[in-house]
Amino acid sequence: MTSNSKILGLILAGGRSRRMGGRDKFLLPFGEDTLLDHIISRARPQVEGLALSYNGEAEKVAATGLPVVRDTIDDPGPLGGILAGLRAAEGRGFDYLLSFAGDVPFVPENYAARLCAALEDGNCLAAVARSGDRTHPVMGLWPVALADDLEACLLSGERRVMTWLARHNYEKVVWDEIPDPFMNINTPDDLDRARKLLG
Repeated sequence: MTSNSKILGLILAGGRSRRMGGRDKFLLPFGEDTLLDHIISRARPQVEGLALSYNGEAEKVAATGLPVVRDTIDDPGPLGGILAGLRAAEGRGFDYLLSFAGDVPFVPENYAARLCAALEDGNCLAAVARSGDRTHPVMGLWPVALADDLEACLLSGERRVMTWLARHNYEKVVWDEIPDPFMNINTPDDLDRARKLLG
């Protein structure tokens, strides 16, 4: 990675939200906006471009003005969104993809900077976030050069992010802040806690 590398941000909003009643949780009210709007406001200053991985009805997210990328492989899980994002980044002249989970509202303002620093300082090919005792494998920085390898992995039937990651030299970048900046929203109780933190 160099100082001239261009990064496309991708918000992964393709989950099924089973524990939220099947609703698109990123469209739920969050402060004065939606959860998605809040994530966009955190992501946009950190990247040169921003897109949304979403396989639902396009009109639901049209107000964001973001280009939408869709999975090209059936039932791929989050890796399908990352693959679609890598292909979109490659086609638009970007060098890297920075993925944001669509249910993590408090992603740090230094998220991109710290993952970029890991790639610049080390011999790793990719970098992912870690906080507390958890690695967040969908919160990562990926070179577009990984697209073909990821596609082959998915076509082989593999869907586990950590299994694919383990094939490559990657760095875990640790955040120690409390509350956890990578807390995610899976249940109504999680959403209530996040709203309280928002104020």
